[in-house]
Amino acid sequence: MIPAPSGVKVWLASGHTDMRKGFDGLALVVQETLKRDPHCGHLFVFRGRRGGLIKVLWHDGQGMCLFSKRLEKGRFVWPRMSDGAVAIGAAQLGYLLEGIDWRMPQHTWRLSAAG
Repeated sequence: MIPAPSGVKVWLASGHTDMRKGFDGLALVVQETLKRDPHCGHLFVFRGRRGGLIKVLWHDGQGMCLFSKRLEKGRFVWPRMSDGAVAIGAAQLGYLLEGIDWRMPQHTWRLSAAG
């Protein structure tokens, strides 16, 4: 998991992003398209066209960090909006990184009746 401080905002860039972009290209997308400051300490998450690769851009106070993850099977669940960004919580980011539907996670166990 990304060692982000508690209370940090996570922004999903809706739509798809050119995954050839690196630090500077993604920071420019944050500034111009999302209208946010890429150096504010928030996490900005981008998904490729095919949906199996994401990149996370984060400024930790000392420098820019770029994380990526590619799923072996399946796709990352992404918002359907065409413009802008969607804010999610750190727990939802954890689900997203595991390939779980962060919008409606399901319990994998059920309570059994006592007795």
